[in-house]
Amino acid sequence: MKNILVAAAIALMVSILLTPYLIRVFSRQGFGQEIREEGPQNHKAKRGTPTMGGVAIMTAIWAGYLASHGYAWLTDRHAEGPTATGLLVMLLTTVLGLVGFLDDFIKIRKQRNLGLNKTAKLVGQLFGAVSFAVLALYFPDPDTGYRPASDHLSFVRDIGFVSFGAIGFIIFCYLAISAWSNAVNFTDGLDGLAAGSTAMVLASYVLISFWQFRNNCGLSTTQGCYEVRDPLDVAVIAAAATAGCVGFLWWNAAPAKIFMGDTGSLALGGLVAGISIVSKTELLMIVLGGLFVVEMMSVVLQIAVFRTTRKRLFRMAPFHHHFELAGWAETTVIIRFWLMAGICCMFGLGLFYSDWLGLQQ
Repeated sequence: MKNILVAAAIALMVSILLTPYLIRVFSRQGFGQEIREEGPQNHKAKRGTPTMGGVAIMTAIWAGYLASHGYAWLTDRHAEGPTATGLLVMLLTTVLGLVGFLDDFIKIRKQRNLGLNKTAKLVGQLFGAVSFAVLALYFPDPDTGYRPASDHLSFVRDIGFVSFGAIGFIIFCYLAISAWSNAVNFTDGLDGLAAGSTAMVLASYVLISFWQFRNNCGLSTTQGCYEVRDPLDVAVIAAAATAGCVGFLWWNAAPAKIFMGDTGSLALGGLVAGISIVSKTELLMIVLGGLFVVEMMSVVLQIAVFRTTRKRLFRMAPFHHHFELAGWAETTVIIRFWLMAGICCMFGLGLFYSDWLGLQQ
């Protein structure tokens, strides 16, 4: 438990102190956000606001994760270091963060709202997802034999009769990681919306992973125990990421002084996807991240309806812009969408715990 608290404390401190420094540096360098011309008119006042704030979140996550293991080593020289599962999740997050960084940097250099083309972005996501998926099927735990991931589909635990096989699992990982990274990216359109919503999902995973640690089949034979590898390390990462988002949100809340950019949104999307896979909760993540699902589906439906009928289903997609153009104040949209995200997380945690209770009867 102390490891989780150390990770959160260090990540919060790094994020909340590093972000204003990045604001000053990026402002001097002219690293300002370009705004979509067809977007809400009040957003044009945000043009020039520093972007690439995801650098602070990424730095905070790594700082919290490494500090947690440093603390564990100082208090117990025989403590286990970073685990295979933890490093794979961090690798996935970092690779997608680098893809987002390149996308943001191109936008800034060319002073436009389009960075990497679709092919380049998909190639980056493909590399990160395939590398993660292949490696996650290796590195069995020497004591339990559990690997970071399994080739079965899961809700709260593996669904025994739904197996992808190795190739199918790699394809599934690519689809899931691309979907979640893009979903969080779509949600990052209003001040603090993505940071606040992602923090709620990650906080939920702190509870889920810690519960899996306390009731792990490698430590306990309790009915309904969880066959997952390194859940405590996953909880440490989720705690560091939650705190990193909260620290960043201090400066990103409306009116935002900095945006996370694709650097942050793609990295955070990859992070929640990776955690859902290693914690064997891929389908539960659809509930926990319900807000992201709605945002992504609004884009898909808008495109599908427009291409078939030449009419727009929403005033603008993603969904949050529809309400802005309908006359809602930006802060009203943000707070109500945060409430939606919180409700989804509470419902998801309820499903997770009800599965445990059902197996105890």
